[in-house]
Amino acid sequence: MEESDRSSASTPEILSYSADEEPLELAKKAGKKNLLQWMEITVSEPEKKTVTSMKVQDTFYVYLIETRITDNSLACKGDGTTSLWRRYNEFELLRNYLECTYPALVIPPLPEKKPSYLWQGAPTDKFDPEFVERRRAALEIFLLRLAAHPILSQDRMFISFLQQDEGWKETIYSTDFQSKSESRLKALSAAYRLKKPEKRFEELKNYSNELESNIANLLKIRARMADKVYGIHKVHSNYGRVFCEWSGIEKEMAEPLKSCGHYMNVYGQTVEGILEEEEQYADQLKEYMAFADSLRTVCRKYECMQYDFERAEDNLANKQIQKEQLNLGKAGSSFSLTGMKSKLFGGDTPEQREQKIKQLEEQIKQADSDLRKVGEETQKFIDTALRDIDRFKRQKVKDLREIFTNYAIMQIKQCKKGIAVWTSAKDCLTKM
Repeated sequence: MEESDRSSASTPEILSYSADEEPLELAKKAGKKNLLQWMEITVSEPEKKTVTSMKVQDTFYVYLIETRITDNSLACKGDGTTSLWRRYNEFELLRNYLECTYPALVIPPLPEKKPSYLWQGAPTDKFDPEFVERRRAALEIFLLRLAAHPILSQDRMFISFLQQDEGWKETIYSTDFQSKSESRLKALSAAYRLKKPEKRFEELKNYSNELESNIANLLKIRARMADKVYGIHKVHSNYGRVFCEWSGIEKEMAEPLKSCGHYMNVYGQTVEGILEEEEQYADQLKEYMAFADSLRTVCRKYECMQYDFERAEDNLANKQIQKEQLNLGKAGSSFSLTGMKSKLFGGDTPEQREQKIKQLEEQIKQADSDLRKVGEETQKFIDTALRDIDRFKRQKVKDLREIFTNYAIMQIKQCKKGIAVWTSAKDCLTKM
């Protein structure tokens, strides 16, 4: 974000420590495994801004990121707090950098830019205050997930995202992280051309598709249920109006009818709060639906690496076959200009053959070295990816259990409120 785009809450500075040591190094020495063990992170105060450039208006929200050092053993300038503003596209830039830099890790997703899987009465405007507030909460969760990760939390670009206001974009672009990204075309080609795909990654890719499909179905069902619940509650508001009108012509029953109408109105109005609270649970499910794409991204990177490994294998095998054929005095089984020339004008002299064999031996040595290097990189990627996927699965089970349990508790509370309203209405009617 440009300087004119941002209103700074304070002038942040990178924390400075004694003995020329940075906070990250001191935290490592103190045995801190992730950022949350020594820093508190919050995202607050979404602020709407409009910037005019070349007669074109750009309207967006900025979010205040505040950090505070919670470990008193880490000395720093001032009170150890920083605050700065970030746009959503800066969060996107950070995530793209992490995805390119750590391809074997399951990078947490960002919240959606526009509302999706909505019931008919929900606002669809991306600038709606309720949606902006939910996105603020989701952006905070995104940062907290990064800060809790044992590897991502140690990344200097991530830490500077939290603390460095001026020049952060220039710094992250200077890493040239874009050059590490694989093209989608290459990933698609690799997926179809692999000879020996890793079974666990194939299963993971299928699982991620099923996870996304199941959560999408849950969100669709939830939207339909929300429409029905909203309709039922609004009908009860009509009950309240009818009871109140009826009380005007019934002298003996006027008070009970009017009181009953009041409770029907109360019941009808509770739906707004119910569905607003449900949206928070829907957002949590949307995060895990987006996690499915993070899993597929890891699978695509593996497929590209495995494809490179298989090509290196084929290259080595071809060089070895060529050497064997030269040793046997053969020019090769496939059609080539060299083979045709040999048939027309005769084969190579012993000296020429010996020279070609020496060249092939050098090429075989290089191809073998390349194969070992690619193999080591691929195996390292597999080991790192499987460890992080295992961490993700444990986190997923814990989070989904909490989401669904809290959703059930919320429904029980709402049902109890409904029972209380109907009990009060019944007491009113028994007085007639």
